[in-house]
Amino acid sequence: MKLNGANVMVTGAGGFVGPHLARVLAARGARVHGLGLEPPAASAMLAGFRVTDLKDSAAIEAAIAAAPPEAIVHLAGQSSAAASFEQPVETFAVNALGTWNLLEAARRAAPRSRVLIVTSGEIYGPQPEGSRASEDTAFRPVSPYALSKAAADAFGAIAAEGGQDVIRARSFGHTGPGQAPRFVVPSMAQQIAAIEAGSGEPRLRVGNLEVTRDLTDVRDVADAYADLLERGAGGAAYNVSSGRGVRLTDVIAALAGMSRVAVTIEPDPARFRPADIPYLVGDPAAIHRDTGWQASIPLERTLGDVLEEWRANFRSNSS
Repeated sequence: MKLNGANVMVTGAGGFVGPHLARVLAARGARVHGLGLEPPAASAMLAGFRVTDLKDSAAIEAAIAAAPPEAIVHLAGQSSAAASFEQPVETFAVNALGTWNLLEAARRAAPRSRVLIVTSGEIYGPQPEGSRASEDTAFRPVSPYALSKAAADAFGAIAAEGGQDVIRARSFGHTGPGQAPRFVVPSMAQQIAAIEAGSGEPRLRVGNLEVTRDLTDVRDVADAYADLLERGAGGAAYNVSSGRGVRLTDVIAALAGMSRVAVTIEPDPARFRPADIPYLVGDPAAIHRDTGWQASIPLERTLGDVLEEWRANFRSNSS
């Protein structure tokens, strides 16, 4: 499809990825309409925003009917695997049933729209060291979050089989500016910025770092979603990943190395998940083949940008 001149609805437009995606879509000529529980702090890229709960199917249908889109990108949901152990029912209701509500609302109110459902690489679960999960890899979810995303992915496949133009993006770990500090990279950056500002002890409190993840910059991920809207194959699933594994130990060491003061790293039992994935890396061959997309922003730049964002936050709060 062509994004130039198209109406695109983004659920979760006020979340982490939403504002980055809105900028990419607007730069490609789309009119972006947001939907979700909380509007973005800066909505200049949005043609409109409606406060809507994914659990309210009638409200979702009304929002879609009010500004019928040529495409929908479904980002909204509960995005923390750690939090899903504390709220498993709510996580499933929002991520799985909310996705089904959206798909049904789109089928009724905008049946020709292209719908991009964003799920997660965590649906694959633990993988053998040195491997890369492909779109044919079996699902082995180990958290309520991953299970909810596996169900959302299955709902997307069912809708596609029923004739809707649905694409599934299985996104592996991504970070960058704007991410909440409940996630590992901004959490460490926030702690470093606080230490530099004299507001904290020179210790970084961390969870389990003995894991390998596929970590991509959020700005690359936003480009991937736009590319999938334009050139992805209807009914297909695509890994959105760098294809490279990085140990969280090395990520935190790199961030600590950017600190302007000496810091030590200490495990914090409260930051450990009840279940974790030792190794998970995705194979991005399919998205590269069909759209040409590949991750391009170096991890060092991503980490530096997140740290600078938190330094700026502390400067503004102290002025």
